[in-house]
Amino acid sequence: MKLMTILSVLALTASGGLACAAEATLDAQLSAFSAEWAHVNFEIHDPTARTAAAAQLVSEAQVIAGQYPGRAEPLVWEALASATEAGAKGGLGGLALAKSARQLLEKAERLNPQALGDGSVYTSLGSLYAQVPGFPIGFGDKSRARLYLQRALAVNPDGVDPNFFYGDFLMRQGDEAGAVKALEHALQAPARPGREVADRGRRSEAAALLEKLRKKSKA
Repeated sequence: MKLMTILSVLALTASGGLACAAEATLDAQLSAFSAEWAHVNFEIHDPTARTAAAAQLVSEAQVIAGQYPGRAEPLVWEALASATEAGAKGGLGGLALAKSARQLLEKAERLNPQALGDGSVYTSLGSLYAQVPGFPIGFGDKSRARLYLQRALAVNPDGVDPNFFYGDFLMRQGDEAGAVKALEHALQAPARPGREVADRGRRSEAAALLEKLRKKSKA
């Protein structure tokens, strides 16, 4: 009995160690992927080059997702890559990619709505519903956009991404005062270690929208 107990403890310890190692490996893969995505999304400005680079990212994310079935995190990053490719490609091809991104995010939401720990699932769904054309062309829905973006802010009230996309959404809805408040909040968001390129790019976008709003108010 004592031997069996010892073996059971060793087995549990080994399985726990393997789980921790797998988690660390996934974290490292996603950290590297996020850096690649930030480069593609914020530093590649040619639409053709960005489309190709984003498509490669989608393939990479699919490989990671295959290694970790049942995990939401790779699906979120695949969706972000698909959305980047959609934005660069435009047209019907871009719309098909946006639909794919939504499906991935919906699957991630079912698996773990808190994946990545910063409201990314909600932020990404909200931004898609806000920016994609509505029926009959696309699936855009302003009510759903507002709902998801507000959920993202509830999870991550000071985050640069939820505040930026909520500000962008409010601007599109004609709420200029609300947009300015959200965008200014985005500019004050705390830095994210290891995500300097993404932070710099998103703050630049927020500053550009604020400048647009201020010029409009003076006109």
